[in-house]
Amino acid sequence: MKAGLHFVDGGTACAEGAIFAGCQFFAGYPITPATSIVEWMAERLPQVKGYYLQLEDEIASMAAIIGASWAGGKAMTATSGPGFSLMQENLGYAYLTETPVVLVDAQRSGPSTGQATMPGQQDIMQARFGTHGDITPIAFSPWSVQEMFDFTIQAFNYAERFRTPTLVMTDGEVSYMREPLTIPKRSEVSIINRERLTKKHSNPEEIFLRYEMPKFGDGHKLLVTGSAHRPTGVRDYTPRFHRATIEWLFEKNRQAGLALREEGLDLETAHLESAKTVVLSFGASARPAYQAVQTAQKQGHDVGFIRLKTLWPLPESHLLELTKSVQRIFVVEMNMGMMVNEIARVACHAEVHCVPKVAGEVHHSNEILDQIMESGAA
Repeated sequence: MKAGLHFVDGGTACAEGAIFAGCQFFAGYPITPATSIVEWMAERLPQVKGYYLQLEDEIASMAAIIGASWAGGKAMTATSGPGFSLMQENLGYAYLTETPVVLVDAQRSGPSTGQATMPGQQDIMQARFGTHGDITPIAFSPWSVQEMFDFTIQAFNYAERFRTPTLVMTDGEVSYMREPLTIPKRSEVSIINRERLTKKHSNPEEIFLRYEMPKFGDGHKLLVTGSAHRPTGVRDYTPRFHRATIEWLFEKNRQAGLALREEGLDLETAHLESAKTVVLSFGASARPAYQAVQTAQKQGHDVGFIRLKTLWPLPESHLLELTKSVQRIFVVEMNMGMMVNEIARVACHAEVHCVPKVAGEVHHSNEILDQIMESGAA
């Protein structure tokens, strides 16, 4: 698509964002509500000399994009809840091998097959804890078609910059909705490409525990293993090397969290100046949540708003700083209560209430406003 104004759905915006970021390879298996991403990538990638591959399942899809990344390309897949579950083992492999890839999860109502065409936000803890072992995810949460484009670009930027898998945890509502999308000129957006590991680097065979990355065919002695390994990639199960690897993964995640805050990608706020009551949300749920706050403000109630742009790493210090004078926090999410537990842990000085909703339905703003009023918080 050319720079300018378009009217598209969230899946199309996501695919265009990937291509804008330089995605050269997509492997996937069609699954509602991520199908529009898959279909658009199938049409568009050959037009930009990229490669689209439909595989037999999500396990193979995740493996394929890892291989494409080590071949030197920017790679992405997209799925929904059941497929996200199937990808977890290979996703864990990507974390340990420090492989930059992007995975988009258009969440639907679960568990199991659930409501295949209905939205949900029930995978957010799977994004954080889905694979075995210690992982350190970066997970964006768009609430609009425009952010589907923008956050997909950022997901590639952070994957390339920190040499790690990144997630776009959207939902069926945002993936399917149609809204205006402004595609900027390329000169207006910073695109980050990984730094290639070459022979000029000191100790160039220390493939891991560094941001620079080689590719197959460059002449490096590559062993890309999911086992504990030395910086060279050679398997080594001794505590010394495993500890160094895990600490390095967590340090990269810490650095990513600092960058997200510095670049304004961790969260956004409204009406927080003197608010003692705050509504916090993310993704599609944040839209009616924000409308409820706007209505409360018009009615003379001092209610603030926080939207998480990034779910993981959770911006804990920023949240604590913003809510230190807040007495009540209402967490709006399309599940039975997941993020609310994290907010209660961080903002332990405040009363934290859950405003849940399941059954594949997005909240109505009046439902949120009524709960605030019934609690006597406003």
